[in-house]
Order: sequence, then structure tokens, then C-alpha cells
Amino acid sequence: MTTPSSNRTPPAANVYQPRHFEIGIYNFVELLADPVTGAMGSPAERVRNLIETIELADQVGLDVFAIGEHHRVEYLSSSPVVMLAAAAARTRSIRLSTAVTVLSSDDPVRVFQDFATLDLISNGRAEIMAGRGSFIESFPLFGYDLNDYNALFAEKLDLLVKLRESERITWSGGHRPAIDNLGVYPRPVQEKIPIWVAVGGTPESVIRAAHKGLPMALAIIGGMPERFAPFFELYRQAAAQAGHDPSQIPLSVNSHGFIADTERDAVDSYYPTAAVIMNRIGRERGWSPASRQQLEASRTLRGADYVGTPQQIIDKILFQHEIFGHQRLLLYLGYNTIEHRKMLRAIELLGTVVAPAVRQEIARRSGVKSP
Repeated sequence: MTTPSSNRTPPAANVYQPRHFEIGIYNFVELLADPVTGAMGSPAERVRNLIETIELADQVGLDVFAIGEHHRVEYLSSSPVVMLAAAAARTRSIRLSTAVTVLSSDDPVRVFQDFATLDLISNGRAEIMAGRGSFIESFPLFGYDLNDYNALFAEKLDLLVKLRESERITWSGGHRPAIDNLGVYPRPVQEKIPIWVAVGGTPESVIRAAHKGLPMALAIIGGMPERFAPFFELYRQAAAQAGHDPSQIPLSVNSHGFIADTERDAVDSYYPTAAVIMNRIGRERGWSPASRQQLEASRTLRGADYVGTPQQIIDKILFQHEIFGHQRLLLYLGYNTIEHRKMLRAIELLGTVVAPAVRQEIARRSGVKSP
């Protein structure tokens, strides 16, 4: 790892620093039929359940709840910030983020204004996780050309960062009308809202985040964790070369999983829908069908999925922390087809059993007194 020199300037993103290893949840608010019974709840019921899960996540001491933006029939989260604002009024401590905001097909000015407003409602708990998105429906929906996929994101990320830096802004680019010394309001409670860059596993995306000194959230939803270690190393090297102190920039792993009191309950609750979802996406993208055996293998210590008992989840988080040295884990904690009572129990276990044990052990290993 490249060791930063003492005269390098910490990145602007580091106004927010984690107090401890952070554990949170992300959700896409899917609306799916139960793969066994065929039953499906109403959209309104699903949203009510979502708000209840965020409230509980706050109460049991989890650090972050994030909602992803999607524009497909199986998801309700086309406007995550509205849902986060509803949760902000009913929570006290948990940080509220997207996972992700599809910045390429949005207007950075409106994104900033929406999240500044969320920050006011939540009294300084808003975060933006910007990404290009894993689906493409938003591009034709909002009139963007997929041929500009990369250029749109790079330009709009640049503008979003500038909006955060100052109240008045002058900016020009190739995909949005120029801004000439205009004020952008409201301003948030936080000095600078954290902007994370979601990365799916391309070196170019890692380097872009590192050069800007923005925290990186790396999605690991398949494969052995050791395969992803080079991305963290690349990030730290590129950040240092750009003049940032990588030790001051938090990094996140975003993965899938589910927790229950027994291993069998966790597996049986999670995998029926997981198989349906992965195979549906796989058909769109030309992947081979996923078998139950393959999915089961993914929850082993050296797999991607966090599915099992609290102790198994603790062991896996600590195993990956030794590899990555990251500061945050966000779990896509199951699907809405799982019984709501089981989802609430999973959140309770994550907050009251897993998170305290992980924080204490990581603090012990680092020689830091745990809070």
C-alpha cells in the first residue's frame, strides 16, 4: 500500500468520519410474488413495512439505511429520497443514503437540492451514493443516450461535487446547460454531504472515485472476496497519488444476505427469492441459470453472500475486514417475499448481536478502545 505523506491534504469528503466499523442495510423496495405461494402484498403495504424496518434499524443501533433507485416494474423505489425523508421524520440517529442515485440520468442540481432538504429533515444524516446504475431503463425514460453512459456520469459527478463545495457556482459541460454564478439552495446541515461512489468492479471507476477523494462503495455480489482485494489496493494507491490521505477516506462493501436464529431458517427464507431474482436478471444478461447448490456455496466464508446465523455473519465480516480493511458493510438484507416478522428479527439480530461483536473485535485488533 502507498503510504501518504504528512503534507497531503485530506479530501473534502472526510467531513464525515465513521466513529466505528459501520453496519447498515440497503433495499430496493421490490414488489414480488412469493415464489412458493404466489402471494403478493400491495405497494402501500410494502412501503409501510419499509418505514417500519428503517425505524427498527435506527432503534437497534445500525448505522446506515440506504435505498436504491430503480425504474422497473418489480421495484417501488424510483424516488428513494422521498422514502428516506419519510423515514427521517421517524428516526433519530441512523444515516440515510441512496444505493444508488443513478446520477447519469438525473440532474445534479436537483439531486443536491433533494439531499440538502433531506439533510435538513434528518438534522444532518443524509448521504448520497452516486452510481451509473445496474439497469438502463432510466436512460430512455429521461431522454438520455446510452452511448453517453460513461461521459454522463463523469460530468455529472464533477458538477455534484462542485455544488457541495460552494453556495454559488459557475460551471459548464457537454450534457447540461451551463450555470453562471448562480446560487443553489437550500444548503444542508452538514458542512458537506458525504458523496460515495458506487463501484461495480471496473478499475476506471475505482480510480475516478480515488482521484476525487470520494469514499468508494464496492458491490460484491458474487465470487471469492480475495478477487476484490486489488480494487481496494488500487483505490488507496490512486488516492495517495492524487494527493489525498487514503487512511482518512472510508470504504464500504455492499453485499447480499439474510440472518436468522438458525442456519436453516436463514437459508430457506432467503434463497427461493434470491434464485428467482438472479435468474431473471441472468436471462436478461445472458448468464447461466443459478442452481440452489451454487447459491448455497456463495454463503461459505469465502463466498459473497452473508446468509446464516449471527455468529456466521460475524465471522464473515471479520474475515473480509482482514482482507479489505474497509470501514463499512451494507447488506441487502433479504427480499420483501420474506415474512415481515422474519425481516424484523433479522434487523434485530444484525443490530443487537452482530454489530456490537464486530465493532468490539475490530477495535480490539486495531488497538482502539471501542465506544
